[in-house]
Amino acid sequence: MLALEKQIRRAIRDAVNRSSRKPFRWGGLAGYQQLAALVEELRAVLETSSENPYLWQLLRQAERAVTSNRTLAEDVNEAYTWVRRIAACLRYGQQGAADAKAPSSVQVAQEMDALLDQFRPDFKRRPAQSALHSAWRRLWRNWGAELLYCYEIPGLPADNLQLEGFFGRLRRHQRRISGRKSTAELRDFGQCQVLFRAKTETELLGQLREVKLADYQVQRRRLAEAEAPRQFLHRLHRDTVKTVRRLLQDYAARQIELERAVAVGT
Repeated sequence: MLALEKQIRRAIRDAVNRSSRKPFRWGGLAGYQQLAALVEELRAVLETSSENPYLWQLLRQAERAVTSNRTLAEDVNEAYTWVRRIAACLRYGQQGAADAKAPSSVQVAQEMDALLDQFRPDFKRRPAQSALHSAWRRLWRNWGAELLYCYEIPGLPADNLQLEGFFGRLRRHQRRISGRKSTAELRDFGQCQVLFRAKTETELLGQLREVKLADYQVQRRRLAEAEAPRQFLHRLHRDTVKTVRRLLQDYAARQIELERAVAVGT
């Protein structure tokens, strides 16, 4: 029961503190939607099940957070919709598509100006859209001409996100196989550093066979236990409703088992 309750609390904390650096992945908005879905599932379970003071207390606190932030979430969601429209206007991610006809810089500039004229948010009551409006106009006025070169020069990418993503994967791989947080000294070795003690694959295989099976299984179990929280959050982000529903079902089943054990003991 304690482990399941801990996972429910982790799901709520993750929704409140969720962040993301990925383009078009807004952590605050995704966290609010995740918390709202969790509230719906908790309410559905508690309305059909027996009294559970702990889950009722969690539900009241989560409902208060959802209600108090609903207006801001709607504002952020509308701003997010306009950001997606900006991306569609710039053909973001479509510059390298072979079947898509590349637009000219003049066409993109005209479409962007028309989109800017359509965006007229309520500056007093919609702070997120107001901030987007200000930043959008400023950036387009100062740097719009510089952003249009990629539509005139074949092969010129609109951004360097793919290159940054490649180096990010390389750094994560180096940290896993070296155990070191810093990757500055290991950057030149890349993925070959795993072979630092072996000159051939045969020699490397011989070194691996020297590890005792019992020690290997212990380390694998520790690795699985360490990865369990991350895997839970990954499932939660991928399908919030399914993950929360499965968690609450396990919680209810465990509660029934405990009640039967108490009844048998008495």
